[in-house]
Order: sequence, then structure tokens, then C-alpha cells
Amino acid sequence: MEQADHGKSVLESPLNPNSEESFDHGATLSKKLICDKTEIMEELKMQMHLAGPLVAVSFLQYSLQMISVMYVGHLDELSLASASMATSFAVVTGFSFMCTGDTLWTSIWSKTESHAGVYMQRAMLVLTFASLPIAILWAFTEQIFTTLKQDPQISLESGIYARWLIPSILPFGLLQCQLRFLQTQNNVFPLMISTGVTSLVHVLTCWTFLFGFGFGSKGAALSCAISYWVNVFILAIYIKFSPTCRKTWTGFSKEALENLHSFLGLGIPSALMVCLEYWSYEFLVLMSGLLPNPKLETSMMSISLNTSSVVFRIPYGLGSAISTRVSNELGAERPYTARIAVLIAIILAVMENLFLSSIAVAARDIWGYMYTNEVEVTRYLASIMLVLSISNFMDGMQAVFSGIARGCGWQKICVYVNLAAYYLVGLPSAISLTFFFQYGGKGLWMGIICGSGLQAFLLLIITMRTNWKEEAKKAKKRVFASTIPTDKAS
Repeated sequence: MEQADHGKSVLESPLNPNSEESFDHGATLSKKLICDKTEIMEELKMQMHLAGPLVAVSFLQYSLQMISVMYVGHLDELSLASASMATSFAVVTGFSFMCTGDTLWTSIWSKTESHAGVYMQRAMLVLTFASLPIAILWAFTEQIFTTLKQDPQISLESGIYARWLIPSILPFGLLQCQLRFLQTQNNVFPLMISTGVTSLVHVLTCWTFLFGFGFGSKGAALSCAISYWVNVFILAIYIKFSPTCRKTWTGFSKEALENLHSFLGLGIPSALMVCLEYWSYEFLVLMSGLLPNPKLETSMMSISLNTSSVVFRIPYGLGSAISTRVSNELGAERPYTARIAVLIAIILAVMENLFLSSIAVAARDIWGYMYTNEVEVTRYLASIMLVLSISNFMDGMQAVFSGIARGCGWQKICVYVNLAAYYLVGLPSAISLTFFFQYGGKGLWMGIICGSGLQAFLLLIITMRTNWKEEAKKAKKRVFASTIPTDKAS
């Protein structure tokens, strides 16, 4: 768990100091690859060291909601459809809002470690206030689903499940702040350990509430809040007493109340960047409820979306790692190293996404039984798994490109990219293929592939045409704009 020395060495010294001085934006990438094999191997080691724990943390953290849905799915088909829809709605309208601010976190850390603790407090304050309107929205889930012409029984049960998820909003938001605080210091192994312990606690808590106390689906939802609080307390104790956080956590400070516009300036576009994509997937679930046999269609769509979310945890962890690496290197004015990091991340993403898609196709006949014993649902899921694997590949690639974008501070650009990709191409294609060409639930996924594919392509073009020297200058400006006096910290 003691990663401070390693993280410090990674952040304080470039892979090759002379490379930054001689870096020419016009130089061909292939030439640099030939000349700098040692640097490439060093960068690969750094990314694997950072990405491995982050992938585990991302997967384990999402597993809490997945485990709850899996438990509920073994009650009956209605409970599965309702819990899946409520969870999907909660993710796109609440949980996704809490995952913001990557760029400023890592840029600040690359220049001065004393800003990290104050920035974490500022983020906690903003997300605490943000949890109130989210809670109100979740309280009216049933009415929202009914207005959108969803099945009355599913709407009722989804509303109940969403209301019991409300206590999980605040601890989830606080947890995201702690994760970013440690992640930007390359101190990721405590995250992996605490999240692993929390996942084990959640398995026991969820089973106890669901079957032991007989709370049903309500118990599965409530267990998420308990597990998130367990994780928050574990990390709070570590941050308070660990010597690795002595310089970054100096106690609570009134400075956290100042300069909120820096967080909101990148936080709001970052939230929109993520939510525009998440909302488009939520529309898939809602549209599946308009098809014949809504319970079957909603169950299939919810399981396949849940499956995609599980698979997405791996490229998302890689995206978080490259976001940290790029923002750190740009903030430290090392554009050449940032460029090499981006190239390696793209290569890793292609290999990893091909591997995961192959596994999804191979396991298509058995995966559905993880969620339900309904044969009709599992067969339907198996029939769309090939299309789903293609969607997962596209989504995995854009996860890494989005990580690069967050690291460079391109959130505002990505808002327009996501808006065009999903709302001008993806959703219209899904509607046409599903309702006009009669492809059913498979058409929904075929349409969204068009959107995610366009998103990945546009972000690739933006990344390939980037002037990394200019990005380093922009990162420097962001750091100075967020400078916080630390001598008042208490």
C-alpha cells in the first residue's frame, strides 16, 4: 500500500529529459518509435502498474450494483426487469454525475501536491449539494417511467427500488473524491484493497437483507448504501493516518470554499460528456419497454446493458490510467512523454477489446444464467451477443479516447462529439432499425453501434491531430488558474 515513493519518482522525472527538449511536433511517430524503445517500455510498465489496480477498482466498485441486480434476478422476471431499469436510471441520472474533474485533479498534482487535499474537500462539498436534486429525481422514478409509457408493474417496482437507492448517493459521491485523491498520487493499491473488502461485505450484506431478513429487492438496493459507506470509512482512515498522505492531506481548510468555479468549469462539461453517452443507453432500455412483450425485451436489454457495463469497467480503468498519465505529463510540461503514453494506451485498448469481445461471444450460451433462470430470456440474450460484443469493442475504444480527452481538458469538445454521435446518428439509427425495419431489440444495439463507432472515430482524429506542445501550455494555465494558498490550511 505504500506507493508514494514510486508515484513521486514517476511524476518528478520524465522518461528521458533530453527527449522533451528535442521533441518536434512535426516529427513522424514511427521515427520516434524506432529511437525510443526504452522509453516505450518504461511507459508501458507505468501504465500497467497504474491501470491494473484501477481496472480492479472500477470493476469491483461497479460489482456492487451488479451483485444486487443478480440477487434480485433470481426472485422473478418482474423483479429483474424492475431492478435493472431502476439501476440503469440511477446510473445515468445520478452516479455518472459524481465522476467528474479528472483533468484538474491530475494537473494540480503534477505541479504541487499540497493542493490535492483542499481540492478533495471542494469536490466533496459540491457533490454533497448535488446529491439533493438527484435524490428528489429518484423519488419520482415511478411517475417518470409511467409518463414514458413503460409497463405499469415495472414502473411501480422500479420506483420502489430507486427510492431505496437514494441513501447511496452521498457515500458514492464522497467515495469518488477519495478515489481521485489517491489515484492522482499513483497510490492505487489501497483503493484496490478497500474496494475488494467492500465487495465481500456487499455480498454478505445483500444476501442477508434480501433472503435473511426478507426485505426483497428493497434490501438489495439498501445494501449498496451500506457498502459504499464502508468503503468511504476505510479510505478515510487510510488518508488520515497513512504517511503517504501526510503532505497531501493537512486537515480541513476554509480554502475549500474558494475558487469553486475551477471545479465547476471542468466538472460540468465532464459530467455532460459522460451523461450524454449514458443517457443514450438509457433510451435503449426505455424503447425496449415499448416493444411487444415488454418484460422479455426489458429483461434482455437490462441484462445486456449490465453486461456491457461490466465489460466496460476494464477499458474504463485503462482510460482512467491514461487520463492520469497524460494530465500529469502535460501539467509537468512533458509533451513528448504524454504523446508516447497516448500511443501505448491506444495499442493496449485494441488488444484488450478484441480479447473481451471474443470472450463475450464464446460465453453467449451461459452468461444469461448469471442473472436469471428464465430460459426464454437467456436464449434471447445469446442471440444478440455477437452484436453486443461489437458494441463493447466500440465502447471500449471510446473509453480510452475519452480518458485521453479528460487528461487534456477537452471535455467541452467531447460534449459536442457525444451529442452528434449519439443523438444525431446513434439513437435515430436505433429507432429506425428497431421500429421501421423490425429488428427488435437487436436493432437497438445495432443503432447504438453506429453512434459509439462514430464517437470513437472522431476522438481518434482529434487525438491524432493534437499539438502536444500546445496542450502542455494549456495545462500549465489550468494549474495556475487553480492555485490555492496552502498556508491557511488547518
